[in-house]
Amino acid sequence: MIPSSQARKRLLHFAAMAVFATSAFSQEASHYDKATETTIKGTVGELKLVPPTGAKSLAYLVTKTGPDKDKDTIQIFLCPKTFLDQMGITFNADEAIEITGSKVKQSGADLILAREMVKHGETLTFRFPDGKPAW
Repeated sequence: MIPSSQARKRLLHFAAMAVFATSAFSQEASHYDKATETTIKGTVGELKLVPPTGAKSLAYLVTKTGPDKDKDTIQIFLCPKTFLDQMGITFNADEAIEITGSKVKQSGADLILAREMVKHGETLTFRFPDGKPAW
């Protein structure tokens, strides 16, 4: 059976996320660069887990930063899913967030390694100021 165009797009998207996950999970503090640190405001698009199930799932947030939700998005690497679960963090579509993190390029795409997030007035810490993971 030949996969449909839509199925191929989804497969390629999943493969790209797997590449991001593998390289982001292996990030050490030296890859978090304070010189590229930025703060962005946006809304939650969706939470993606790579792989979608399992003990080693990594959490990414697709964040909408502008009026065109398909073009004005950025991928945010948060942390392993187990850390989100320990902190009791959940995300709802379109809720406002502010993220501070280091801009990096991975496989030619922009990605932010989250250090802090402000959500509903509460600050959530994913990395310490020196870039070392809090998990």
